[in-house]
Amino acid sequence: MNFAILGTGNIAHIMADTIKKMKHPDISLYAVASRNLEKAEAFASKYHIPAAYGSYEELVKDEQIDLIYIATPHSHHYEHAKLCILHHKPVLCEKSFTANAKQAEELLSLAKKQKVFISEAIWTRYMPSRTIIKSIVESKVLGEVHSIQANLGYPIKDVPRMSNPELAGGALLDVGIYTLNFAMMAFGEDVSDVKAHAVMSTQGVDLLDSITLYWKDKKIAVLHASMLTPTDRMGYIYGEDGYLAITNINNPEKIERFNKDHQLIETYTIPSQITGYEYEVLACYDALKENKLECPQMPHHVTLHIMKLMDTIRKQWNMKYPFE
Repeated sequence: MNFAILGTGNIAHIMADTIKKMKHPDISLYAVASRNLEKAEAFASKYHIPAAYGSYEELVKDEQIDLIYIATPHSHHYEHAKLCILHHKPVLCEKSFTANAKQAEELLSLAKKQKVFISEAIWTRYMPSRTIIKSIVESKVLGEVHSIQANLGYPIKDVPRMSNPELAGGALLDVGIYTLNFAMMAFGEDVSDVKAHAVMSTQGVDLLDSITLYWKDKKIAVLHASMLTPTDRMGYIYGEDGYLAITNINNPEKIERFNKDHQLIETYTIPSQITGYEYEVLACYDALKENKLECPQMPHHVTLHIMKLMDTIRKQWNMKYPFE
């Protein structure tokens, strides 16, 4: 699989480094593109990538490419993924998949029509920790589970793409999306209601989010996201006989089970990893090998469901991006 990267920002560097360290016999880092040829060539030189392009249009015309990873800001995912699909290039698109559900629906419809593979690169969906957490909950060692608490925050308000509404900035699409996915990976997609509040910036994007999800079977999740401060990044799943404590919901480092007397009962081993990005790459490799149009770890209907949920949340805040 000849892997290509569209965009040369920080996340693109992490992905390039990951693929180089994977040393997979069938996966090679083949091409990179930037809107600036010098940037693309510098990136290619750093990671020993054979092909470098000064435009995305040139990249998608390269017939040797098997999968393109989109590493541009949220605001540009729709445009860049559409470009790839129209040139029949399979896509791994960084989260959030698009800026809104309308864009997501159009992309997924186009990909289906063109019979082109596309998947959202929300890495926690592909990690082994997800399976570990799910199996613990389903084993009933926690008893009947009823609620979740989760938070994620980083002091990133000064990062241009985070504060700029033109780039679909704000905490929700970048940070809050992980809390939503964490809760829904544990309790499923049958969300019946959502109530959300936010502290907004002077530029009109959300700085602090408070989100409460309700499920049809009476479960609840209380979520917090921030781009102002670091948080402890913890996730808790509460059951009648005990609870799970997950350290760092954005890339789980530790999973601990406590009984109802708050005694530590078991610590679960999480497999070692390169960066965590390798799992989504391997999932795409397997899906493409089997001629699938989506990854089972992040099906299209789930991507769309979460995009619609985030639209609902933003509507409660009267938060619109300038291009909407």
